[in-house]
Amino acid sequence: MQYNVIVIGSGPGGYVAAIRCAQLGFKTAIIEKYDKLGGTCMNVGCIPSKALLDSTEHFHAAAHTFKDHGIDIPEPKVNFTQMIKRKDDVVKQNGEGILFLMKKNKIDVYTGVGSFVDKNTIKVAGKGKETTLTTEKVIIATGSKPMSLPFAPIDKKRIISSTEALELKEIPKHLIIVGGGVIGLELGSVYARIGSKVTVVEFLDSLIATMDGTMGKELQKILRKEGMEFYLGHKVTALENKGKEVVLKAEDKAGKPLELKGDYCLVSIGRRPYTDGLGLDKIGIDLDRGRIPVDEHLKTKVDTIYAIGDVVRGAMLAHKAEEEGTLVAEQFAGQKPHIHYLLIPGVVYTWPEVASVGYTEEQLKADGRIYKVGTFPYKALGRARASMDTDGLVKVLADKNTDEILGMHIIGARAADMIAAGVTAMEFRASAEDVARMSHAHPTYMEAVREACLAATANRPIHM
Repeated sequence: MQYNVIVIGSGPGGYVAAIRCAQLGFKTAIIEKYDKLGGTCMNVGCIPSKALLDSTEHFHAAAHTFKDHGIDIPEPKVNFTQMIKRKDDVVKQNGEGILFLMKKNKIDVYTGVGSFVDKNTIKVAGKGKETTLTTEKVIIATGSKPMSLPFAPIDKKRIISSTEALELKEIPKHLIIVGGGVIGLELGSVYARIGSKVTVVEFLDSLIATMDGTMGKELQKILRKEGMEFYLGHKVTALENKGKEVVLKAEDKAGKPLELKGDYCLVSIGRRPYTDGLGLDKIGIDLDRGRIPVDEHLKTKVDTIYAIGDVVRGAMLAHKAEEEGTLVAEQFAGQKPHIHYLLIPGVVYTWPEVASVGYTEEQLKADGRIYKVGTFPYKALGRARASMDTDGLVKVLADKNTDEILGMHIIGARAADMIAAGVTAMEFRASAEDVARMSHAHPTYMEAVREACLAATANRPIHM
């Protein structure tokens, strides 16, 4: 079968790229290794984790704040089997939605491992059969896989990755988490809310270290109130499955030893680009620290082959992959799209949520840039007091001379949705005063953004 474009991988980057290619008139096929479309994000990442986060947030509210709201109910209990079932149903519905979109856009779907025969020929090895496809262009969108500790491979029993953490049959008594990044904290908060003791061991001195330092400090304070324990600045030296428990050994920077015992250990130290089985050697593409090298147009050294998402440089984010998939498709059609990578937001879906876009304060200091800071706490926000979501703050960084917004960082209720306002403002190079002078509905969480901009532009917040 001959195609204009073949996409290898059906995660957010891959299926969006395929849809955009089809919309632009290209005969398109997509190849997926597994029986379900959607990749990691849909099946064992973004969507199932958010389903469990929402379920456990509801339980936590019922157990801790309903009485204050005047809602008297019997003591809530966790039906963990139903939680997992609901999560699976959400994943199933989303997967069916992607399959519908493939049919709607007349995209051919092939199930199996796609590998290069040459730059224009792809072999698909499925269940007991092989299919050979030819194409003018290829988009590689094969995503990433969890990394493991070199001395303690993930055994999927007691030493687990995020994939297994979403499929447990029981609530852990003590969940040890190696890594204080986004995935570890999200899943840690899931189990902390429903009764697990959760202990996080992190090599660096802060949580969510790629975000603004204020966010990590605030999130640690909040999660501690939920009972989570943290050992920052600790290097894991040993991790062993003892049958019914795991034993972790670590040491701090002074060499002081630490030993923890739990029934599960979630290893959440990052992800690696997944290029296994692609046959890149057959087309002369060499990896750079595991990633596929690409130019500013996401083209590899082979002029017919492009790569997007987690297999190329940059943050491993679903929406970054989507933007790249769209960009490549539109380039094929002769358009001139662009991506402003600094303005791709990052989000942590704990409760409260954390969201960031633009420069962090640490980056501005390192660059020697002269800036000003405006902050506004949720506890001073009428909407937050009404909903009992008073933890958190909005932090706005602006250029000292021009007042242009350089970064926005939010920890608090609905931060994941609110950060879009920061992206919009920065895309149009708005100043803090520009945002401060826009009318914001009252009472809303977004008023905190306006107040932080007032604080940044003239040190004159109204409600603080």
